[in-house]
Amino acid sequence: MTVHFIGAGPGAPDLLTLRGRDLIAAADVVLYAGSLVPAAVVAHARDDALVIDSADMTLDQLVECMSEAHEAGRSVARVHSGDPSLYGAIGEQIRRLAELGIDHDVTPGVPAYAAAAAAIGQELTLPGVSQTVVLTRTAMRSSVMPERESLETLALSGATLAIHLSARNTRHVEESLIPHYGADCPVVVAVRASWPDERIIRCRLDALHRTVKAERIRRTALILVGPVLGAADYGDSKLYDAEHFHLLRPKKKRRRVG
Repeated sequence: MTVHFIGAGPGAPDLLTLRGRDLIAAADVVLYAGSLVPAAVVAHARDDALVIDSADMTLDQLVECMSEAHEAGRSVARVHSGDPSLYGAIGEQIRRLAELGIDHDVTPGVPAYAAAAAAIGQELTLPGVSQTVVLTRTAMRSSVMPERESLETLALSGATLAIHLSARNTRHVEESLIPHYGADCPVVVAVRASWPDERIIRCRLDALHRTVKAERIRRTALILVGPVLGAADYGDSKLYDAEHFHLLRPKKKRRRVG
């Protein structure tokens, strides 16, 4: 049988993909991170399916559960928040499954940064302002960040930053980014983007730490940083420019007169 890793999306149950829904509905065992995945997402499971909240489980316990299901010929839906490719910790699970000879596949989900961008109703890339989005985090009690991926290094690009898992490390974010982006650089803090209790908070970069502290934000928040968040004076893209020709809009030949 197969273990299906499924991205549940950022929180809103209707942002689960159709493929993810169908895999959950067909699974014999559903393992989901209840601290981050709404119960409504796994409500698609069959009445006779075994649904387990894995929030307090260790890696060994997760793999044992999957292995037992596999030996019994039962399919598993392993449901992660957001998109599994981003801080989903699926790598070590897949490695263990491979060692045990258990097949797996991955179904993507809507990532948190996309939900945050939708909530503020704007692009994260604008012509002449930013054409790059960097997805990153900071290190606290979690795994150490590679030296070349420090905020100071990433800030040299001037790109739009989507900083995950850092609601309790905002002083460091401020101190690292102000020299590169400026104290008045716009910031968006998206708390539980797409959930019913979603909060979108805007501030300057030099007010990030005190704003997050005043709002008592401690987890499930994404921090967006970059000039693109406050840009009003930017050019139109070439995509719909009448003078920009491409394969689907070729340059028309001029007609000869006379």
